[in-house]
Amino acid sequence: MEHYFDNAATTKPCAEAAAAVMSCISTHYGNPSSLHRKGLEAQHEMEFARQQIAAALGCKAQEILFTSGATESTNLALRGAAAAYGRKRKKIIVSAVEHASVKETMAHLETQGFQIVAVPPDKNGIYHAADFLKEVDAETCLISMMLVNNENGARLPAEEVFRSAKRRDPEIITHCDAVQGFLKVPMKTRTLGADLISLSGHKVHALKGAGALYVRQGVRLRPVLYGSHQEKGLRPGTESVPLIAAFGAAAGALFPTIEQRYQKVSQLREALIQGLQKMDGVIIRDIPGASPYVLNISLLGYRSEIVLHYLEQREIYISSGSACSKGASSGVLELFGAKPEEVDSALRISFCAENTEEDVAALLQGLQDAQRELMH
Repeated sequence: MEHYFDNAATTKPCAEAAAAVMSCISTHYGNPSSLHRKGLEAQHEMEFARQQIAAALGCKAQEILFTSGATESTNLALRGAAAAYGRKRKKIIVSAVEHASVKETMAHLETQGFQIVAVPPDKNGIYHAADFLKEVDAETCLISMMLVNNENGARLPAEEVFRSAKRRDPEIITHCDAVQGFLKVPMKTRTLGADLISLSGHKVHALKGAGALYVRQGVRLRPVLYGSHQEKGLRPGTESVPLIAAFGAAAGALFPTIEQRYQKVSQLREALIQGLQKMDGVIIRDIPGASPYVLNISLLGYRSEIVLHYLEQREIYISSGSACSKGASSGVLELFGAKPEEVDSALRISFCAENTEEDVAALLQGLQDAQRELMH
């Protein structure tokens, strides 16, 4: 029996998403730009998905653009906004614990003459809105910060930062990587206050290859790809209707149950923490206010990769960190205060609402057996 705890890397597609894919492959397979009936059918599927995602996000359907994934959404958001608003203002403020898609895009923008200010957490590994707001000045054109950290579940004060920055200067553009927050923690565009929001399908029980970018009405972006005029000319190329339809179907299925799933995952996480507290040599990074969907621990004295593969033999699947880092340290845990030996033994456990108490019990037993059987 499988026990899957790597949902921050990817989730198992839900039945609604799978059905949407098969419907588009077998029936609604036309090009959505074609003017005949098959094209119109495909376009209808895509627009329905746009409405489903907009409803879950609390925005207008025309404010949703489809992309190949959150990395592309983030590139379009940051590079597109910098090109549109960065002629005179050259300062960009970002958290130091962002996903690689933000970090690498910032590195590129730095080569284009932008000043990048990466704000770290305080000495206790906590972010405060004031840490960001003190950097805001007349030169600031863009602020980017994630909603939920993908390695330890920490909630960043995005709402407070965005609202306060906008009150100071409405011309500042705000971007949020909400990949680990969308359909997991309660969030709406109105309360988040972001002009641009990156989303991913395969993190919410849709399929890999589909993402979305929320662009608040009135916000200008310059395209980073050139070609045809799909997605308002900002994302040229024929849309992948099956993947987009699956994303919409997953959003439609999950949105009404956000609170129930949040509560269930919180209970599973608490049961896991209680079990871990009975073990010796375990560091639990139980960050106040963190998303319940991600928990980072260290099994001191045991290298992450060794434990990961030991558990894999029992069909227990966890991660040693961000999947995009391919097992290498991204530096995020260190910024949150982890010591080098803790980073070497760090394990990321990420839940979904389909996890069970039996899964938690199997994981706890597996970690206990790993401590007993594996060499230090």
